[in-house]
Amino acid sequence: MALNLKTLATRSISAAVFVVLLVGAVLWNYYSFTLFFFAVALLGLNEFYRLAEKLGASPHKGLGFFAAVCAYLTFINRDAFAIDFNLNKIMAGLLILCPFVSMAISMFSKKENSMKNAFFTIGGIIYSVLPFAFLNAIVFYDDGCNETQFSPWLILGLIFLIWSNDTFAYLGGSLFGKNKMIERVSPGKTWEGTLTGVLITFGLSFLFNRFVYKMDPVLWPVLGISIPVLATVGDLIESKLKREAGIKDSGNIMPGHGGILDRFDSLIFVSPFVFVLFKFF
Repeated sequence: MALNLKTLATRSISAAVFVVLLVGAVLWNYYSFTLFFFAVALLGLNEFYRLAEKLGASPHKGLGFFAAVCAYLTFINRDAFAIDFNLNKIMAGLLILCPFVSMAISMFSKKENSMKNAFFTIGGIIYSVLPFAFLNAIVFYDDGCNETQFSPWLILGLIFLIWSNDTFAYLGGSLFGKNKMIERVSPGKTWEGTLTGVLITFGLSFLFNRFVYKMDPVLWPVLGISIPVLATVGDLIESKLKREAGIKDSGNIMPGHGGILDRFDSLIFVSPFVFVLFKFF
């Protein structure tokens, strides 16, 4: 197959803009960080609801976006924004009520399978919003000396490990791949490629602890072995969603690369794990 230079140029420029925007927003300050991922969450939710419509559902979009705002504001750092009242608790309370409101709306609806609409409305918040909201808690890392500080390099470290896994899994699959992983979901993924990504990412995690962001010596290796697994699961689940919806990409916000869910499908599964690991262990 001949190389399409126009397509390659489009993909390269789009990827470069994405990387610069992402890295710049994460590193600049907490305001740019949280606003960037807030936009990502809302755009991802919109893509999810379009996927839901392809699957025969009619999500309660107005309520869903209201719940998305509540979910995101539940996890923002109030001190960074100098918010005096307890915004997080108010938003968390409203968020808890939203699923029940959605189910009540479906109960009174005359549409067939109306409860499906409620579950897709709620599912969109869980899948497309909460993982990005959790990043607000992860980025303020407790260094073990009773100090909690804004730690953007920690988030970039997580993202770079995801990119490392994607890159080396692709290269390993291209060079050594023979045994398909789950062909009906993602025909290109092989066990050999997946193992290559896991091993190299695990090795890189030790370098991250030394040169990128120093944490408890055990944490980066734990992340180095778990992130490739979770990232692969996240990629496969989004592929499954798109396959069932009969579409190639979740959106077209990034020319040549698809939508928000296409670009962040791995982080969607990594973020909750890291949030639980850092906050409860």
